[in-house]
Parts: sequence; C-alpha cells; structure tokens
Amino acid sequence: MRRMDTQVDSFTIPSVLKACGQSSLAVLGKETHGFALKNGLDSDVFVSNALIQMYSECGNVVFARLLFDQMADRDVVSWSTMIRSYVRNRLFREALELIREMHCVQVKPSEISMVSMVNLFADVADIEMGKAMHAYVVRNSTNEKLGVSISTALIDMYVKCGNLAYARRVFDGLAQKNIVSWTAMIAGYIHCRNLQEGAKLFNRMLVERNYPNEITMLSLVIESGSVGALELGKWLHAYILRNGFIMSLALATALVDMYGKCKEITYARALFDSVDNKDVMIWSALISAYAHANCTNQASDLFGQMKDSGVRPNQVTMVSLISLCAEVGALDLGKWVHSYINQQRMEADVILRTALVDMYAKCGDIDMALMLFSEASNRDSCMWNAMMTGFAMHGCGKQALELFEQMDRQGVEPNDITFIGVLHACSHAGLVADGKWLFEKMVHVYGLAPKVEHYGCMVDLLGRAGNLDEAHKLIKSMPMQPNTIVWGALLAACKIHKNPNLAEVAARELLELEPQNCGYNILMSNIYAASNRWNEVDGVRKSMKDRGTKKEPGLSSIEVNGSVHDFIMGDKAHPQTRKIYEMLAEMTKKLKEAGYTPNTSVVLQNIDEEEKETAVNYHSERLAMAFGLISTAAGTPIRIVKNLRVCEDCHTATKLLSKIYGRVMIVRDRNRFHHFRDGYCSCGDYW
Repeated sequence: MRRMDTQVDSFTIPSVLKACGQSSLAVLGKETHGFALKNGLDSDVFVSNALIQMYSECGNVVFARLLFDQMADRDVVSWSTMIRSYVRNRLFREALELIREMHCVQVKPSEISMVSMVNLFADVADIEMGKAMHAYVVRNSTNEKLGVSISTALIDMYVKCGNLAYARRVFDGLAQKNIVSWTAMIAGYIHCRNLQEGAKLFNRMLVERNYPNEITMLSLVIESGSVGALELGKWLHAYILRNGFIMSLALATALVDMYGKCKEITYARALFDSVDNKDVMIWSALISAYAHANCTNQASDLFGQMKDSGVRPNQVTMVSLISLCAEVGALDLGKWVHSYINQQRMEADVILRTALVDMYAKCGDIDMALMLFSEASNRDSCMWNAMMTGFAMHGCGKQALELFEQMDRQGVEPNDITFIGVLHACSHAGLVADGKWLFEKMVHVYGLAPKVEHYGCMVDLLGRAGNLDEAHKLIKSMPMQPNTIVWGALLAACKIHKNPNLAEVAARELLELEPQNCGYNILMSNIYAASNRWNEVDGVRKSMKDRGTKKEPGLSSIEVNGSVHDFIMGDKAHPQTRKIYEMLAEMTKKLKEAGYTPNTSVVLQNIDEEEKETAVNYHSERLAMAFGLISTAAGTPIRIVKNLRVCEDCHTATKLLSKIYGRVMIVRDRNRFHHFRDGYCSCGDYW
C-alpha cells in the first residue's frame, strides 16, 4: 500500500496492529505505532484501542496502560480492552481496580466488556465476588433475559468457583440454549469431577437434538484429561469415531494429551502414529505425555525424531522436556535442552525461564538456578516462587528469607505459594522463630488467610524442631478441618522424636481420612518397631493385609550418559548387575574399614541382626550409588533421586562414602536435597 502511495487511514492501521498482536511481533507493532504517531492517526480512538490490544498480546501491559491513561477520549471498548489485557496477563488485582474505576466514572459496560469482567472473576475463583459480578451484569443488561454469551461466561465462572448448583441455575434459566451453553455446562460437570451428571446432560443434549460439534468434543476431551477421567475420555474418543467426526489435528492432539495426562501412554502413542501430517503441537503433546509418565528415555528419543522430521520445536515442547528433567532429576539431559534453546536462539519468555530455574534447582544445581534467576530481567511471581522453593529443597533457609525480603523490596506481591515455599525453607533449616514471624506477617501485613497447606508447613516446622505439643495445639486451633498434609507432618515428627503416643493420635486421624493409604500404616509400624513393640507392628501389618494395601517400594534413579536407570531394593534386573554387586561388596568392605556399623533399627522387621545388615546394604540408593561409581569418571558428582525419605543408615553410609571415594554425592529424596561432601551432609543431620 505504501509503495503504491495508497493512503493508509485509521481503518487500515488497526488491522495491521491486530496481525502484529496475534503473531507477537512487538518490534513491528512499535514501528506501526510510530507510523501512526507521525501521521496523526494515534488520536483516533479506534487506533488507540488497537494499540492497547497489540501491546497486551505482546506481553507489554505497562505500555498498554500508558496509552490507555493518555487517551483523551475513551469509549467502552477502551475500558474492556484494558480490562481484558490485565486478565490475559493474569494481573487480576489491577483488573479489579479498573472495573471499580469504570464504575465510578459511570461508564456503562457493553456485553463484550461484561464477558471480560465475568471471565476475570472466573480466574480469581472467588464465589462471593462472582455473585456480586452476576448482580452487576443483571443490573447493567439492556435485555430482560441475559444473552447466551454472558450466560455461558457466568456458567464458566460458577464452575471455576466450584459452585455447580449456581452454574446449573443459570443454565436452566436460559430461554434458548445453543451448543456453546450445553458445552459449558457439561464441561463444568467434568471439571468438578461430577462425571455421572456430565454424561447424563450429554445424553439429554442429544435427545433435544442439539448435536456436538468439534469445539464441544475438544472442550470435553480437554476437561477429561485435566481431571484424569480415562473412561470418560475413551467414551468420548469412541463417540468421535462412531459419529463421523473428521479426526482433525486439533482433536487428535487433544486426545493424545488426554491419554498422556491419564498415563495411558500406549493409547497416546497409537493415536499419534495414526496421524499423517503431524504439527509441532501433537509432537509436543506426546513428549508431554511421556514426561507425565516419567518416561525420560522415550521423551528424549521422540524429541530427536521430531527434529529429524523437520518440525521445529516451540516453547511448549521445551517446557515439557525441561519439566520432565526436573521431575526425574536428569541434569545432563536438562543441560542439553538448555544448550539447544540457546543454539536455536529461541526466545526464552518468563515461563520457559521459570521452567529452567525450577529444573536446575530440582536437579541439584542450585547455583545455576540462582544465576539464571539473577540474569532474568522480567520476573513474575512464579519465577520468584520457583527460586524460593529451590532454596527450600536444598535447606537454604537464610537465602530463602533474603530472597523473600528482596521480593518485598522490589514490590512483587507474594502469594499463597510464596509463603508455602519460604515456610518450607524455614522448616528444613530449623528456623522456628523466622517461620512464626512469616506466618504472622502473611496474615497481618499481606492480609492472606492461611490455607491448610500453610498450617501443614507450620506443623512440620514445629514438629521437626521437637515442639510436638505446640504443633498438636496448633492443629486443634485450626479454623478448618485438618487434612492429611497436617496430620502427616505431625506423624512424621513423632517418628523423628520417638513419640508413639501422639503418633497414635495422628495415625487414627489419618486412617479415618484415607483408610487405603498404606504410607501412614507403614510410618506407624516404623514407630512401633523402633520401640521394639513387635506385637503392635504385627497388628498394623495384619490390618494392612486385611484391607489389601501394599507398601510403596523404594525407587532410586540415576542419570548416566543421558539415560535414566532405576533401582529397587535388592534389584538384580540391570544388565550390569554383576559389576554393581561387586562394587557394593567393595563399598561395604571400605565402610567397615572406616569404622562404620550399620544402623539396623531402620530395618523394621523382627529378624536377626545379620539379616538386618544385609537388608540395609541392598537399599535402592546404595545400588544406584554403586552403578554411579562404576559408570562415571573419578571425581565427577553422583546424582540420585529417591521417591521416599532417605533412611538414617543410608544417610550415615553416604557421608562416609563421599569421603572414601572423593565424590560429591547429591541425593534428592521425597523431602529435600542432601549434598554429601568429604564426610558431611548439607542438611547438618536435620531432615
């Protein structure tokens, strides 16, 4: 247009800005903004609204707000665009303030702006504020009956607030229901795990001759995946096939994702293989499925196949891979993925950077996590929380407190997750006074009501420090019903400090809440065994047997040359079993020479001492350690991930082995990291 000297007017510019926003082309968007300024088009409200939208979609909300504030004349679209900008970027507090301001200056909202507002309250998930918003919509609606768009938004809002009854009331009040409103209500039932009512409503929709379209099936499949409803997901898949739906890439991707989230990898892979023209999203969905099932080797192989097929991975792919590395502690693979991101010059947004910080922290390289965090120019609360949680896992209580103070100084508002992270850090470092101070500050300074998770952190903090009576008193004073996290923290503390009487109180509560969870039975059995109360041990085990509950086996993983190797106690399935057991014998011999005596109290069976010594020597982390010693070069760190808490005997043995073999041994157990070096552990024997 410009080359041909055709006039560019206030109707052309918004279309160009819309394209820039949808493609996240911030630089081109700024150039178009500059062109509008030079040509005097920026004063047009239509252009200004398009600029706000473009900057918002490119993630620059500050610039969007600056433009909004500078507008001489704002229409209702200006207000709704700015509100939507805040909602899109999850700045809910700012969006709420803008709604109040809009109300004060008596701007009557359009239906589109009210839909944006309702969507905001859906994301905030506050039922009382949601009801107030509903009333506001009714008062400001031009029609006696609410339109389908706004009613559907209200249904979604009530669903996300967990109030199906209100959602259903809005749905039933609709004079005319279209496929969008049916979809919203059925998806709502699935979202709230009321699968039976969801299926019943789906059948009623068919009886009333409202037939689902591809968007309906997509929504329902996605919701089934999010709640792990495998049988419903399979039924929806069968419906799609039986009723002549074309298996579009979008549908196939949603189904692969659903099967992945339900850990049904075989179905996910079969469906993936049946698709001809695969795009980046379906590749990413299957990689994510493997990641969800902790299939590290398959995920990395698939990533290689994806590159070989000429499909360029996107940020979703990379976040899935990085999250998998974090989950299984595969540092070498994580470093390779990070290197690939840099080589390909992929734009690392705040989500990708947060995933990298989280991965390095969970893989034991807290220094690299901190370096990436410090280098990040744009940090949101999620990145601060990832770093805070990383410090907590590594027992760096003081650093977590310093980070919290830094966050406060920079004006970043801490949220519920921030306080969970910093309270965990205090718990692992034994900082009782600091933890109490933070708990008070959360309530009185930040106005956050403690959730059950925060009480769980406080019980853990007090219990680990030996303040069992104070922890029990706190539980009794809770304004809500204590859950398994809270009672579980007390039970674990009773084991550490050998208090079987209070342990029985906690165990009774836990078994009432989750009778099928064997972990509490095992912990109670351990407490009795440590006190040589073998009759009670037999009673607990008989009770478990009668209920058909089984103990979760200890599993330790180690990454060597990009592959993850898993071991269980007494494992002999590994191809290098003979060499592993030879190294295990050498380790046992050197430990005895160093004066080590096995702590057989951790073997909670009524067997003789010699059998107990054999049992502790074959724990899964010892096998992983032996494999690490024979498979890696001298002087290199050995990194192990264990699904359960490290036992006292293995903890003592690993301290000595780190000195004997001159290796740094980093073990991530269920609770935290242990960095063993020169005969010492970073936890200071406080875990």
